[in-house]
Amino acid sequence: MDTNQLLSILPVKKIDGAVPEVVTDLAVDSRAVSAGGMFICIVGHTVDGHDYVQQAINNGARVIVASRPVTVNLEKVAVVTVDNTSRAMGLLAPRYYEYPSKKMSMIGVTGTNGKTSVSGIIQEILKIAGEKSAVSGTIGFELDGTLYETENTTGDALTTQAMIAQAANEGCQTMTMEVSSHGLVEGRLAGTEFDIAVFTNLTHDHLDFHGTMDNYGEAKGLLFSQLGQDVEKRKFAVINVDDPWSEKLLEKTSFPVMTYGINNEAIFRGENIILTADGTTFTLIAPDGKYEVEMSLIGEFNVSNVLAATAALFAKGMSTADIVGYLSEIATVKGRMEKVETELPLTMYVDYAHTADAIKKAIEAVLPYKTNKLIVLIGTGGGRDREKRPIMAQEASEADYVVITTDDPRHEAYETILQELEEGMTHKQYACIGDREEAVRHAISVANPGDIIIFMGKGHEDFQIVGTVKEPHSDANIAIEEAQKKFGTIEADN
Repeated sequence: MDTNQLLSILPVKKIDGAVPEVVTDLAVDSRAVSAGGMFICIVGHTVDGHDYVQQAINNGARVIVASRPVTVNLEKVAVVTVDNTSRAMGLLAPRYYEYPSKKMSMIGVTGTNGKTSVSGIIQEILKIAGEKSAVSGTIGFELDGTLYETENTTGDALTTQAMIAQAANEGCQTMTMEVSSHGLVEGRLAGTEFDIAVFTNLTHDHLDFHGTMDNYGEAKGLLFSQLGQDVEKRKFAVINVDDPWSEKLLEKTSFPVMTYGINNEAIFRGENIILTADGTTFTLIAPDGKYEVEMSLIGEFNVSNVLAATAALFAKGMSTADIVGYLSEIATVKGRMEKVETELPLTMYVDYAHTADAIKKAIEAVLPYKTNKLIVLIGTGGGRDREKRPIMAQEASEADYVVITTDDPRHEAYETILQELEEGMTHKQYACIGDREEAVRHAISVANPGDIIIFMGKGHEDFQIVGTVKEPHSDANIAIEEAQKKFGTIEADN
C-alpha cells in the first residue's frame, strides 16, 4: 500500500526519516516483520515493542510506529511518532486491509456464556444453506471448513483485520465473531463494522479485569453502541430479554431490536419445551409464524442459544421456516455439552463451563435423566477471577459427587485454587485433586454403571497451561483410557 495514503489515516503524528513509497505489510511482532514492512511498537502487559525495534529493522522493517523515542538510521528507516500506538494500530490495520468488514455481513456475538454455541449454530446453518461463511472465537477461526488456531477469543486489531480480510478475499458472504469484553474495552475491534450484534447473557466472570459487574456490563454494551447512529444502514441488535441486563443494553442502540427469550415476552420465543437425553423439541414463536422445532442439542440453555441464532439469521434476511428446517441437521457444538460416544454403561459429557451460571445450566440439562449418580469435575484458571471460585463450587454441589481440580493453573499453586473452590461446597461428597489428569481418572474411579459424568472447563481444548507451557491434555481421551481399564473394551467416536 502507498505509505503516505496509509499514514494519512493518523490525524496527529510526527514523521522523521526516509519514508518508503509503499508498505508491504504490518506487524506488531518483530519476528513477523517482512521486507518493506511497518512495525508498530505495542506496549503490552509484559512486553514493550519499543525494545524490539532493532530486531524488526533487521527483519526488513522500513517504517517504525512508536510512542517514545527510538534509535534508528533515519536514512534507511522512517519513524512515525504517535501518542498511543495501540490506537494508531486500530486506525492503520483496517485502512491497510481496505476495511474488509464492509465487504461482508458481520455478526458479533457477546455475553458471558453461549457465545461459542450461538456463533457455531449460525455458522452451521449458513453452511447447510450453502453460503460460504466464516466464524471466529474461542475454538478458533473457521473459514470454509478449515480451522485455524487463534490465541484469544478476540484477537488484537491487526490480527482481527487480517482475519476478516482473509474471509472477504476468499469470497465469504458472512462472518460471525465471538466478541469478548476484553476485546471491546481494549479496542481490538477498531475498524470492524458489525451489521448484527447479539447479546446472550451476563453472569459473574472476569471481575479480575473489569472490577465490578457494572463495568463488565458496560463493556458488553460497547458492541451495541458501536453499531453507530446512521439508521439509514440496515443493522440490528439481538437481545436476550430473559437476562436482567437486557434493559440496559436496549438503551445502547438506536437500531431495530430483535428480542428473544423463554420466560418473557419476545419477538422470538420458545414454548412447550420438551427435553430428552437425546435432543429437544419446542414451539418457536416468530414474526412470520409458529414452528415446531426438533434438534439434537440438549438442555434449555440450548433453546435460548437457538433462539439467538434464529433471530440473528432472520435479521440477516433468512426465513424462519428455512432456519427451522436446518436446525434438525445441526450437531452439538464442539466441547459444549458434547457427549463422549462410547459403549460404556455410563454417560460422559465434556463442556466448557467455567462460570457458576454455566455449571448450573449444564447440571440442569442432565438432571431429568439421572438414574444413578451425577459426578461433575470443575476447575478454574490460575491468576484469574478468584471471586467466582466458591460460587462455582456451590452450583456444582447440586451433583452427587464433585471433583475439584484446576483448569490452566499457570503460575498459581494448586492448593490456593482448590481451597478457594472448596469454600463453596455445600456437602462432603467431593475430592480435591490439583493435577487435572489425576482428577479425571479419579472421576472414573468413583463411577458406577448408570452414572453421568460431566467434565467441565476444558470443553474443546486439548491442552492444560502449567506455568507458561501448554501441555497436551484431553479430558475425554483420559476418561476413555481410564474407563477402558475399569469397564473393559470401549468403542468410541470422539
